[in-house]
Amino acid sequence: MSNFGVINWTILIVYVVGNLLLGFVLSKRIHTAQDYFLGRRTTPWWAIGISVVATYISALTFLGGPAWAYSEGFSVILIHINYPIAISIVITVFLPFFYKSGVASIFDYLERRFGLPARTVMSGVFLFGNVAYSGIMLYTTALVLEFITGIDVVNSILIVAVVALTYTMLGGIMAVIWTDVIQTVILFLGAIITVALLIGGLPESLSGTLQTLQAQGKTDPFEYSFDPSKVATIWTGIIAMSIYHVTVYGVNQMMVQRTLAAKTIGDAKKAYILLAYVAIFIYILFFGMGLLFNSYYGGREFENGNLIVMEFVATMGFPGLMGVITAAIVAAAMSSLDSSLNSMATVTTLDFYQKFFRKKGSDGHFLVASRWFTVLWAIVMIVPAIIYTRSDGSVLELLSKMGSFFVGAKLSMFGLGFFSKHATERGVLIGVVAGFISLFYVEFYADVAWPWYCAIGAIVSTAVGWTASVLIDGWQDQYSLYTVKGQFSKYRREQLPMKQDKWYVVPGRIDRASWWLLAYFVLFVLSLGLVERLI
Repeated sequence: MSNFGVINWTILIVYVVGNLLLGFVLSKRIHTAQDYFLGRRTTPWWAIGISVVATYISALTFLGGPAWAYSEGFSVILIHINYPIAISIVITVFLPFFYKSGVASIFDYLERRFGLPARTVMSGVFLFGNVAYSGIMLYTTALVLEFITGIDVVNSILIVAVVALTYTMLGGIMAVIWTDVIQTVILFLGAIITVALLIGGLPESLSGTLQTLQAQGKTDPFEYSFDPSKVATIWTGIIAMSIYHVTVYGVNQMMVQRTLAAKTIGDAKKAYILLAYVAIFIYILFFGMGLLFNSYYGGREFENGNLIVMEFVATMGFPGLMGVITAAIVAAAMSSLDSSLNSMATVTTLDFYQKFFRKKGSDGHFLVASRWFTVLWAIVMIVPAIIYTRSDGSVLELLSKMGSFFVGAKLSMFGLGFFSKHATERGVLIGVVAGFISLFYVEFYADVAWPWYCAIGAIVSTAVGWTASVLIDGWQDQYSLYTVKGQFSKYRREQLPMKQDKWYVVPGRIDRASWWLLAYFVLFVLSLGLVERLI
């Protein structure tokens, strides 16, 4: 965009240089691969929590959220009301297993529970899915740079990838977390400014606009249809997407690795709880923005709905505003890309390089290897980013659909590991294959909305995996030590303390904070209905 201006360029350049400098400063504290992966476990819980928020609620939300609500209405909020449910499950069952292991890769658990092949398969699934995820992130940010500068979208993808790679490779997980904190501030500053200007530019008052949107059926958050082809219903929100988000935050290396950098398991749980409380309001902000844009533009169609926000900002002519918004969107993308790069480098180093190619080596050697793997994945993720340039739908919906395709098998394998007495490695691997086959069938031959993909994949993988385990390896005599029941029996038998600083360290025991989260969920759902009636 020729009129981007000196002020806007200055804001954007200062932001980018600031990230690079922070990565350089933090690199001085990185001496081993463990520092690169976990940052010495000294990071405060609130910073980890903000980093988790920044990673999943990113540029896709800033651009794709308003685009989605613009066309579909406020009912899309149902997809994201389930965070309190999902996080309660994750901190009760998943985090105790991973945090106590003392390692950076969550797939280490699968080797202890089942064996090396199970660990390797799920590590590979993670890497493959994360490349697709990161590609969408790169594409989203490149859209913005192309829009404001005229730089070809492919070249924009390369620029963003290089910047994210540089500070992540230098500072490791500490650079990821602390740049995420800064990026979150910039993201919400941009969002708040945009909403304020949007409200000021509405053709009617805010209350009048909401009443008009209500009359058009745009503000109703509840869709009770049992039609499985509908994306946003109360059933997909509470059931299907709860399962999906349990997987996203429970068995996703990119998310869990941040919590493993916490000082204590209590801090790890508090980081996730922060997300559970604020995520819903963040989605209300961005989906609400989409509704207001619908009124502002009179519901007209856009060639690419993902650029509605940028179209609006470009017409405001407010000095420095385009620079702030651009920095906000670039910041949001960086917060996801850096996490993705660091987690993929971690998994590649621990689950493949150390296991199969270099079992022994110095800390310095594995640190160098981790940084080179970061470079490798930065190069690889550019490929799907270029492929996504042909998409004109909501990138947020596209990401969610792709994620749903991969997560069911992961949830099944970990779920059987946690709870089943009879699950064995050969059985669960057969179940994973069956789950993927079932989802290919659903995608091409059934009219089912993507939120159900995770649930379908998980159910099929679990049923087939358990059945195959019994048929191939027979009934097992006792629970594995790495099941919830096995852990509880060990703690009780050895009279180990089940709590640390008032937080359960044994899996399967519900903390008081989780009960408060569930109460918060019920209150929030009731409030949604009340607000709709009061408009």
